[in-house]
Amino acid sequence: MGYVRLRIRELAQQKGWTLKEVADRSGVNYNTVKSYVQRDVLNTVDLSAVYKIARSFDVTIEELMELVEE
Repeated sequence: MGYVRLRIRELAQQKGWTLKEVADRSGVNYNTVKSYVQRDVLNTVDLSAVYKIARSFDVTIEELMELVEE
């Protein structure tokens, strides 16, 4: 199984957004966004949430996710 890192913090900083703004703009629960940022690597994610977050940044899922070697 592979691990991924979501580039939420980086992209939010580029836009000047807080995590709360990311949650509001994407429609994803703030606690979900925060948990994705706080954990450095993830082995499971809610793809519908990841898709919504990517759309809020106007990037693809591939641009939002970084594959981390096992």
